[in-house]
Amino acid sequence: MNIPIFSIVGWKNSGKTTLMARLVKEFTARGLAVSAVKHAHHSFDIDHPERDTFKLREAGARQIAIASPRRWALMHELRDEPEPSLEEIISHFSGADLILVEGYKSSQIPKIEARSKRSLTQSPLTSEFPSIVAVASDEDLEDSALPHFQIDEIPRIAEFILDYLKIETNS
Repeated sequence: MNIPIFSIVGWKNSGKTTLMARLVKEFTARGLAVSAVKHAHHSFDIDHPERDTFKLREAGARQIAIASPRRWALMHELRDEPEPSLEEIISHFSGADLILVEGYKSSQIPKIEARSKRSLTQSPLTSEFPSIVAVASDEDLEDSALPHFQIDEIPRIAEFILDYLKIETNS
């Protein structure tokens, strides 16, 4: 796959999702088609009891697609299969100029580490994960050897990602 990929990682409550959403909005405003992946470390459900798709899944369907004039979704019930890799997940993507990923710390794709004083865990991830190429924080990081940004400097962070991935935009 030739779609450029970049990840946002960090501890719980570090601002990862907020940063991701703001970057998606920034890149979209610059004319890029952006796809996103969010990794969850726990069970999640996008379906609810009493819904038709839930009933089909509970009856044993391995894949359930739901479609409307505005969107479609495909759910894959893993049953006893292992969790798919990031590469396997993104192999289903098409039509994007950029894929932003939240999580997957151990992957080899380039990452920005989000840090926050609100996070319960304060230890930096940069020494453990060499694919972290920059840090975004709500605190001053004058001691960081990597490029660092205030977490709300969205245009600067976006420009860094575009430069890093060598993506050109028309704006």
